[in-house]
Amino acid sequence: MGADAAAVSLLRFETPGAGFEQPFAMLAACHERVARSLDLLQRLLEHLDLVGHDEQARAAAHDVWRYFELAAPAHHADEELHLLPLLRQSGDAHLVDVARRLQADHDALRAVWRALGPLLWKVHAAPSALTPEDSQRLRAQAAAFIAIHEQHLPLEDDVAFPAARSRMLPEQLHVMSNDMQRRRAPP
Repeated sequence: MGADAAAVSLLRFETPGAGFEQPFAMLAACHERVARSLDLLQRLLEHLDLVGHDEQARAAAHDVWRYFELAAPAHHADEELHLLPLLRQSGDAHLVDVARRLQADHDALRAVWRALGPLLWKVHAAPSALTPEDSQRLRAQAAAFIAIHEQHLPLEDDVAFPAARSRMLPEQLHVMSNDMQRRRAPP
């Protein structure tokens, strides 16, 4: 792939749609966006190797930073406030363990993000200030971030979401929907 093709490949991006009236569809759409953002992060690293710190790299770094800095915390809050308690209270030892693992993943993702986020911001805002050590840390933190998500997302999609959905009463679903909407409302 030539440099121009690498640069153009960073520009692919679609936003999945779902409304607050269907909170589980919205959670699934968020996972699609997480997967797209992780893919963009991986393509950004490849682009940096092939092309370097150009405008497309700066824009891609900003897009990844923006999603994981602004949207992902609301998504984790949705799960931690509405889904994980249902799993913990289920009386099912497997689901209780799933809730524990998911919370541990969220904590690990936040810890990795504290290192990765500023590095992505630097790629976006001050690429000339990136040191070789920064570039190595960027790759290591990105690899850790992607690896945690690779085990985390299927556990939520295949186990946690269906289990929580089947245990959620209509009024709980309504509260969850309203809470998700409130959390994402502009200030």
